[in-house]
Amino acid sequence: MTILVCDDDKEIVEAISIYLKQEGYTIVPAYNGKEALKVMKEQEIHLVILDIMMPELDGIHALLKLREESSIPVILLSAKSEDVDKILGLNVGADDYVTKPFNPLELVARVKSQLRRYTQLGGMEQGNDNVLVNGSITMDREQKSVTVDGEPVKLTPTEFKILQLFMENVGVVFSSTQIYERIWEEDAYATDNIVSVHIRRIREKIEIDPKNPDYVKVMWGVGYRMEKK
Repeated sequence: MTILVCDDDKEIVEAISIYLKQEGYTIVPAYNGKEALKVMKEQEIHLVILDIMMPELDGIHALLKLREESSIPVILLSAKSEDVDKILGLNVGADDYVTKPFNPLELVARVKSQLRRYTQLGGMEQGNDNVLVNGSITMDREQKSVTVDGEPVKLTPTEFKILQLFMENVGVVFSSTQIYERIWEEDAYATDNIVSVHIRRIREKIEIDPKNPDYVKVMWGVGYRMEKK
């Protein structure tokens, strides 16, 4: 699989590349958002590691452009001082983020997790019926597609996986910790924020009124559940 690593610090790009190449991945470097988008048009990329603060075109604006064309996994790199940007990044389509300075082995683990979910979307071994329907929402797990009232809805891999969890367990309440551990496949630490951002993005795409959702509802102090329609 091919991973695009984009950071204006060439030493960081080189360091990340060394660790990922050891895992058998092909690495394509870029050093600003414009270069990253150019690479995306020219090559098949399976995952993007994208720094937030870069010259010419920053990571947030590059991510916005990328999401117009692609739903591949995106992991943001950010400094501790960029918390607001991290949340903004999640809101506009990032799947995960890693804060600098980071442990390279942690980044590799997150890359593997994102790629595993991306390649296995719709691959749940639960019978031959890959189509799930609840009210106006239809999900085809094999085709990795979702429609609302017959209109296609574009979800990122993480959003799809979360919605799939709800669609397969209508009426079941999941805490933020349970959602995180199932979707990210790792132990949860202070995950309420990252889960709530993804839930909000899903609502914006499937609900008529995201602020008063009909489907994915919060159970205060407990978690979230999908209502049966």
